[in-house]
Amino acid sequence: MIVLKSEREIEQMKEAGKVLAACHKEIAKLIKPGITTWEIEEFVEEFLKKHSATPEQKGYKGYKYATCASINDEICHGFPRKVALKEGSIVTIDMVVNLNGALADSAWTYAVGEVSDETAKLLDVTKTALYKGIEQAKVGNRIGDIGHAIQKYVEETGFSVVRDFIGHGIGASIHEKPDVPHYGLPGKGPRIKEGMVFTIEPMVNVGSYLSKMDTNGWTARTIDGKYSAQYEHTIAITKDGPVILTDQDGE
Repeated sequence: MIVLKSEREIEQMKEAGKVLAACHKEIAKLIKPGITTWEIEEFVEEFLKKHSATPEQKGYKGYKYATCASINDEICHGFPRKVALKEGSIVTIDMVVNLNGALADSAWTYAVGEVSDETAKLLDVTKTALYKGIEQAKVGNRIGDIGHAIQKYVEETGFSVVRDFIGHGIGASIHEKPDVPHYGLPGKGPRIKEGMVFTIEPMVNVGSYLSKMDTNGWTARTIDGKYSAQYEHTIAITKDGPVILTDQDGE
């Protein structure tokens, strides 16, 4: 069942989104060769504490960390670790913030120092794909319209869209209905209605879209060792169009 949110609930989630967006903006200042994702993990813990928020994914299904930190060929759910990031790498930091019971979810991929032209293109394409998906998230459209717009754009660039991990509804818990694939056919899937709140979070690979799972049971990576990037926003559907609750360009 898809739970529609009230204006009050959406406003509360927007406040959580502001904290999350502010945290990502600070992380962007920290990313450089030599820093570890464990240092970023500790920073996020402290930042959220200072803002009276908590990391919702810590403890979720046994997950131990406030962040997911996925490096280079890791698609998602990488563990924070005490290994220095290297020049030319990329790292995706994903987190869910709980502020007074309201949740917001956002991931962002960061370049570590100077990256190759191919890697820079990957980041640009993935971020653009996110916003192309958001453009389709309006009352009357279907969930399939979002995935189709993302897949069509990404594949035209020569990259591929991950199938094994998708966007999702969010509200009282991290994962609710609807499922939001980043591929598919237009005009298919649930009708988009006012009051829906869900994530759009395309994961885009340089090579094959296929993934494999690490022995830790959490971390997914590309099967060919090529880079993967991800950008994610939590959005609310209003009669006037989608509202990005985790917008980093807001006030």
